[in-house]
Formats: sequence, structure tokens, C-alpha cells
Amino acid sequence: MGEVGEFRSTAGRERYFAAYDLAMAECPPPDEVHDVVTAHGSTRVYRFGSGGAPVVLLPGMLGTAACHAELIPALGPVYAVDTLGEAGRSVQTAPFVDTADRARCLDAVFERLGLTGVHLVGGSTGGWHAVNQAVHAPDRLASISLLDPTTVTSGFALTALGYGVLGGLVNRDWVWRRFLRWSAGADVTDRADARLVLAGIREYRVRVPFQVRPSAEQISALPVPVLAMFAARSAVHDGVAAARLLADLLPAADVEVLPEAGHFVYLRASDRDRIAERVRGFVGRA
Repeated sequence: MGEVGEFRSTAGRERYFAAYDLAMAECPPPDEVHDVVTAHGSTRVYRFGSGGAPVVLLPGMLGTAACHAELIPALGPVYAVDTLGEAGRSVQTAPFVDTADRARCLDAVFERLGLTGVHLVGGSTGGWHAVNQAVHAPDRLASISLLDPTTVTSGFALTALGYGVLGGLVNRDWVWRRFLRWSAGADVTDRADARLVLAGIREYRVRVPFQVRPSAEQISALPVPVLAMFAARSAVHDGVAAARLLADLLPAADVEVLPEAGHFVYLRASDRDRIAERVRGFVGRA
């Protein structure tokens, strides 16, 4: 790819960051804010708390660090990343060649922060990023935790693909608002983090390599411990089938299906508490 992500206009950038600031205000105040410069640009990383093994949160598509507002207090000390190449405080200056290039970039971020033994926690597309990291640049990782990860062991549902096509043709707020309600299984459009995702869709041109499923051989050979929690009611893919296939391909993985959860796995307090409990325990053992 020869392009980098960018805002569509100066006014759109200002509108986006107004929404960003509102969404980030839902998070605890960060203890540190880093803009980590690598060959592909500057990656924004927030640190919440201190001490303990390095736990790094990777957001879903266009979610930014703000999407973890409700999970951060439950997990304890964490780093939270704005994904480079998407809307957020990270600024892309060079194109990614392929998905392995994205993993090398994140590895460089960890190197500059002095992080080793990293426990990655990724939801939705962030789960795909965690697997991609374990496939292509695992040396700094201690474990990966996947929260209803997309395009890992299941493709997107046809309805999700249909929304993508419709949004590409029409690109109107009503399309994406309907998509968010459908994918969450609830009306989330009054949430600051959901409004931020809508602003990112509206105001930002994403330019990253297409997200493709890792091969069965790559999943079977993952070199770090894996916790995977899938949503039984996920609309964007078949979470139950995805969980079953991951367990088949990687018998050592710790796989759980949340029976009442939708794709927005943090939405229900009981699911959020279960996720935090399982991730904390898993990180402590890994």
C-alpha cells in the first residue's frame, strides 16, 4: 500500500477530536502519555497505574484507547494504545507494506517503551492484532488474551459484510448507527465511545492492509499462551463456531464462550467482571 491514513478535512479533524476528548474523559486519568515514534509514524500510548507485568490493551477498529474505559479500572495497571493507521491520536507517516509490517511496527513501539514480557489484550479487531503480533513478532510477548476476536477463526457474517458495502457506497451516519446497534445487540449510540467510532468512520480515511485470517498452521503454532473469550450472541460472526475451531486448532488455549454476551463484550457488567477476572488470573499464571 502506498497511502497513509488521514483526516478528510481540517474541520472534520476538529470535530473528531472533540468527540475523542469526550470519550477519553470516561477513562481514569492516565499516569503517563507517550507518543512513540517509529518508522511508520507516532503511536499514542497511555499508561494507567504502575507496577506489575506489562498489560497492553488493543482496541477494536477505530475504537482507540477510549473503548476500554470501563475495563481499565477492573484490570489494574495497563497500557492502552491508539492503533496506528486509524483515527485517534496516533499519526501515520509511512504506509504499511502488509500485516507483518504492522506487527513489526507495534514491536518497535514496545522496544522504545522498554517493554518485554508483554501481555496483549485485544477485543474485536484488537484480538486479530494480538494474534497477528504473536504470528509475526512474538519475541516481546508473554501471552495474548482475545475478546470476541474477528477474522481469527471465523470470517465476518454476511450481514456485517453487507453493512460494509452499503457504508462504502452511502457513507451516511444512519447506516453506521444502524450497524452499531445491530452489532452491539443494543442501542449504544448514546455512549461516548460509540460516538467516537462514528466520528472516525465519518471523518477519517483508513489506509491499512486488509485484515485477513491467519492460516490454521499459524494458529496451531502460536508460541505464547492464549486466552480466548467469545460472545455467543455476537452478530458480526459465529462466536460459538469460532471458539470451537480455535480449541480444535490450539488445544492448549484457554477458550470460553460468554453465553449472554454480544460483540460489545464489555457492555454488560456481569460479562465485564468475568472478563476482568479471567484476564487477571490468566496474566498471573502465564
